[in-house]
Amino acid sequence: MTDDRVREARLVVGNYVEPYLGTPLSDVKAVKSVRLDGGTVVAEVVLGFPLGPYREELARALEARLEGGGPARAEVTWEVAQQAAPAGRQALPGIRNVLAIASGKGGVGKSTVAVNLALGLTLDGARVGLLDADIYGPSQPRMLGLTGERPVSRDGKRLEPLAAHGLHAMSIGFLIEEEQPMVWRGPMVTQALAQLLGDTNWGELDYLVVDMPPGTGDIQLTLSQRVPVSGAVIVTTPQDIALLDARKGLKMFQKVSIPVLGIVENMSTHVCSRCGHAEPVFGEGGGRRMAEEYGVALLGQLPLDIRIREQTDSGRPTVVAEPDSPLGRTWRDLARRTSARLSLSGAAAFPSITVEES
Repeated sequence: MTDDRVREARLVVGNYVEPYLGTPLSDVKAVKSVRLDGGTVVAEVVLGFPLGPYREELARALEARLEGGGPARAEVTWEVAQQAAPAGRQALPGIRNVLAIASGKGGVGKSTVAVNLALGLTLDGARVGLLDADIYGPSQPRMLGLTGERPVSRDGKRLEPLAAHGLHAMSIGFLIEEEQPMVWRGPMVTQALAQLLGDTNWGELDYLVVDMPPGTGDIQLTLSQRVPVSGAVIVTTPQDIALLDARKGLKMFQKVSIPVLGIVENMSTHVCSRCGHAEPVFGEGGGRRMAEEYGVALLGQLPLDIRIREQTDSGRPTVVAEPDSPLGRTWRDLARRTSARLSLSGAAAFPSITVEES
């Protein structure tokens, strides 16, 4: 009878489809043990992405499914795994995963997505760094409320990242005046990126989120060739012209064998600040169609809301300014969905990265 109860409990927990993963817990080997403690069934579940307050919600959901067979308790924890580095290439010291946030064109809200995603992961308990790789147009210093701040070096060799809202950040914008243009050619830009990445004392990180510049040029290729990028997120708007460029960005990552975790459709609908009416001013459903076309996940659809602009301009992005509001939860869901998708691909060895002439 005891064996039957444990066996049934393992089946119930293993068949539970976790919403962020979109797959049964047994498929990702998340059920570590099911045992009896006195008369209580205890299920131990370990997921590969940060859970934050969602951990308790998931535990209650599992217990509700188990309690039909008697007293039950779910013990839910998480641990971010480090992906294997490609052959002949070393992982970045202390950094478990590198997430590239990219777009085919400018103006689609890629930097806003990058900073809120990074902060969402931080609020869920992960150790996160944010690298502003847009050398020509750095925006993270202002978005993080760090305008005018300068990094220091304790040993004269490596820079200490600046801290804001619980995450570590580095940007060329910390080293120059805000209005100073970077009149540099490609080799100078790629060298600057290499230094910002390699000469920063990041410490121990679960995720390094990289805010990429728009396009498919030198910086994107430099990152894909030199860094073990764990996965890429493509940001677009529903607009046809933005989707056209976003497809180019997605195909670039596929060409260099970097997993595309999914699509973020930004500015999906405009929400009127007076009456709350929502209207798809840039078109409708483009991000979903693109995700279906390329067989990747639609990670989130984000509104065009004046609060997002006001909060990032003020240095307190939405995830920090109102984390528990409906808008804040939308961003936090995006962060969890992204890290969950990454955990699904983390079990496999990292692919070799090659750049082929076409």
